Amino acid sequence: MDSTSLEPSLYTVKAVFILDNDGNRLLSKYYDPELYPTMKEQKNFESNVFSKTHKADNEIAFLEGMTIVYKSSIDLFFYVVGSAQENELMLMSVLNCLFDSVSHILRKNVERRCLLDNMEGVFLVVDEIIDGGVILESDSQQVLQKVNYRADDNPLTEQSVAQVLQSAKEQIKWSILK
Repeated sequence: MDSTSLEPSLYTVKAVFILDNDGNRLLSKYYDPELYPTMKEQKNFESNVFSKTHKADNEIAFLEGMTIVYKSSIDLFFYVVGSAQENELMLMSVLNCLFDSVSHILRKNVERRCLLDNMEGVFLVVDEIIDGGVILESDSQQVLQKVNYRADDNPLTEQSVAQVLQSAKEQIKWSILK
């Protein structure tokens, strides 16, 4: 091995992806453009990873010179990919942060349908945890605070309804007094 590949780097995460229970991609972000440059290569890698991990009870796999940590929930598989020299504990902390943050956004209902309904929040979480392969945050509470995403946010809250009613009362009162 040459010495350049063993030098420490901030670029620890090579890819993050979420697959459904059939191995279909729901979300993916690849941070190393040289790793799998085409969509076809990425999907081939994901299918290889899925075929190796979907029936295993482990949390870590080594495939194609990559360290892969993963977690499953109902019908989703969460994956974080790093180089073979990467610290598995760092990758696992990223995976746990991702899973816990997504679980909170989906109100503990971590399944395909809910994930697809709240995809924008999931992308925000991924972007808050990792930027260009650099781990920015591994504490799910900090991520959720920064993202400040609520799955059930409506433009009309109780306070705004009360404000609308008060405004309507004032307009009616002024129209009667004219």
